Amino acid sequence: MTTVRITDLALEFAGTSPVRALDGVDLEVPEGTALAIVGESGSGKSTLASTIGRLHPRSARIVSGEVLVHGEDVLSLSDRALRVYRRDTLAYVAQDPIGSLDPTMRIGNQLKLILRGIGDDCSPRRQVELLDGMRVADPDRVRRLYPHQVSGGMAQRVAIAMAMCRRPKLLIADEPTAALDSQVREEVIRLLFAQAKEQGTTLLWLSHDLPAVARWCDDAAVMYAGRVVEQGGASAVLGRPAHPYSQALAATDPSRARRGERLTSIPGSPPVLEGASAGCAFAARCAHRIDLCHAVRPEPVGARRSLCLRSPEVASQGTMQHEGASV
Repeated sequence: MTTVRITDLALEFAGTSPVRALDGVDLEVPEGTALAIVGESGSGKSTLASTIGRLHPRSARIVSGEVLVHGEDVLSLSDRALRVYRRDTLAYVAQDPIGSLDPTMRIGNQLKLILRGIGDDCSPRRQVELLDGMRVADPDRVRRLYPHQVSGGMAQRVAIAMAMCRRPKLLIADEPTAALDSQVREEVIRLLFAQAKEQGTTLLWLSHDLPAVARWCDDAAVMYAGRVVEQGGASAVLGRPAHPYSQALAATDPSRARRGERLTSIPGSPPVLEGASAGCAFAARCAHRIDLCHAVRPEPVGARRSLCLRSPEVASQGTMQHEGASV
């Protein structure tokens, strides 16, 4: 069964000239799995995540496509149905843990509001139970504190507890550990994925941390210029890429570099689209480009649905590089 199915989703931001942030996104997320969306800043990851919750700003206009979550057409929900969808189906864990909490309310009172809203026990005992489940030290003390009185790692544990206490069907985590140090980051990621697996929640994780994606996620989708250019098993997508951008992105991972080897970077920068890309949006930065790449808009190829005219050759080269690196 599929939790999220997105078809040909295009979105533009209004301005002096329109900016196309999503340029025909196709994405499927199977129920109960953990899928990571990776890509450079500006690739459309956060815009896609906000659109799934109908949280995109008023300056954004849906040009085409549909977003189905558990069969519901999210883009056509009434205001009342949208509130029910956000309450019963969807949960978010934001990048800034302190900023995602109400600074004027004690942590326990925030938990109480959420629990009461879903008809659950909102007693101090239940609040302590939730915080203890996220390995919060001295949870009875923490529930009486304000958000600014706890550390970033502690605040993120609280935010995850608030998100998961509703047992959501879909959890979107937008770089939830980016502001945390490495030791805390590992613990928070472990708790996040454990909670999702225990509850059968489908997890959509937006991340720049490629080694963590390969370790924790079932699948990965690579975004570039508002399109998903490749999707498949996380270890396969990052280890044997079928798209030139996926290949270039994987090559920037510091964990892959040998001692004394200089890290590679992707030349240029992502384009700012004013409409649908006529050809391949990555062509100007791609080492594999041919003349057709600038004129022909690529369609999905193969099991990974790679958006590349030369996908078979790129995949073959990626496999050889991967095998060579493991020798």
